[in-house]
Amino acid sequence: MVCLGNICRSPLAQAILQHKINAVGLPWQVHSAGTNGLHNGQAPHPLSQQVAALHGLTISHQVSRRITMADMQHYDYIVVLANDVLNDVKHIMGNTYNADKVLLLLNILHPGTNQDVPDPYYGGIAGYYKVYNILDEACNALLTKLISHSI
Repeated sequence: MVCLGNICRSPLAQAILQHKINAVGLPWQVHSAGTNGLHNGQAPHPLSQQVAALHGLTISHQVSRRITMADMQHYDYIVVLANDVLNDVKHIMGNTYNADKVLLLLNILHPGTNQDVPDPYYGGIAGYYKVYNILDEACNALLTKLISHSI
């Protein structure tokens, strides 16, 4: 799961999807990263932590990191949460970029619409609730597709 700073959206997406994967008993692992590296080494945003906790998820142990070229080889899929993030991933990956491994998350719910998960960073708690709900629905759809091998 990849967003810009890896402190708001992608930590929530990581926790939500990992929780769903664990609930169905699969051995898969979900990780997250950001494209800008501005928050490297930091815990998720306090409001992301608060919204996660209200849904029974703990994300305080997560640590922000910047995505690297090696991630394209290491992970089965790179799930990006917005179009600007997709463009950043293409740039970072250079000639290692593999479009078959990169998914724009909301295209799972709304194919071909290229919608972004909104960035709640500059807003209040309501934006984080909204993002959580969007991610929860999108992660349900993503997990269904992963299980059915229809990606």
